[in-house]
Amino acid sequence: MWIETLKSFLFIAVELTLLFIIISFLISLLQGLIPYKKIERKLIGKNKALAAAAAVIFAFITPFCSCSTIPIVVNMLKKKIPFSIVMVFLFSSPVLDPVILTLMAVVLGWKVTIIYTVITSVLSIMIGFTLERLGFDRSVKHVVMTGYVESEKKFNVKLAIAETAGLMKSVLPYLLIGAAIGAFIHGLVPTETISYLFGGEKWWLIPIAALVGIPLYIRLSSMIPISQVLIMKGMALGPVMAMMISSAGASLPEVILLKSIFQRDLVIMFVISVAAMSTISGFVFYFL
Repeated sequence: MWIETLKSFLFIAVELTLLFIIISFLISLLQGLIPYKKIERKLIGKNKALAAAAAVIFAFITPFCSCSTIPIVVNMLKKKIPFSIVMVFLFSSPVLDPVILTLMAVVLGWKVTIIYTVITSVLSIMIGFTLERLGFDRSVKHVVMTGYVESEKKFNVKLAIAETAGLMKSVLPYLLIGAAIGAFIHGLVPTETISYLFGGEKWWLIPIAALVGIPLYIRLSSMIPISQVLIMKGMALGPVMAMMISSAGASLPEVILLKSIFQRDLVIMFVISVAAMSTISGFVFYFL
């Protein structure tokens, strides 16, 4: 059993690492062709629907985890980009990482990935506009940001290699952790146990998974191999996706950082919104 578990770990780790390196390099290279300035002008435009779509696109082409999104959010607020559009970016950025979405497509299939992308994009837009409508734009603190340098990317192979190496350095530990947990579940946890506890028509597992995911701070790069094995073992897709979205969308470090730029009421509403977003997404997968 332990030998099979080790083999499973090596297979998952090597496969995902190679995929991650290739996909990261290609995306870093292609980002040099993206007209960031034009997208930024759309964010400030009067057409709110177009600005929201631009915020989702901007979130997709700028791969950040939940914590590294914060400096971008502060910069957007500083540039007087509408609060609702900033919130759309804040909610969609951590869950629409292009590298992870491509990995998700390879591991879980394109159908799951497309549904996931549509759900998270639509819900991010809805939450962003709802928070502005409820008057939470008054809960933004006046923050002075230092040390952030904005730059236009260029199509550069050397730069893409350097960025891929840097990204790999930060993400590899999470990939290995996810592969280790996935291999452990695959080799040592009986399929019947997973199916009995987390499979079938247990709809109440979805909100529980959404709430459990927030404090765990399991990055999407870790959740991909874990979710693959859990689904193979019989866990329902709804709870898996709910936990994946909540763990990527919010975390304790991010909440602490948000407290420095938002008032307490908006921070609480942010956590509630992420839990709602992941729960709704989980139910969509549950019914589909």
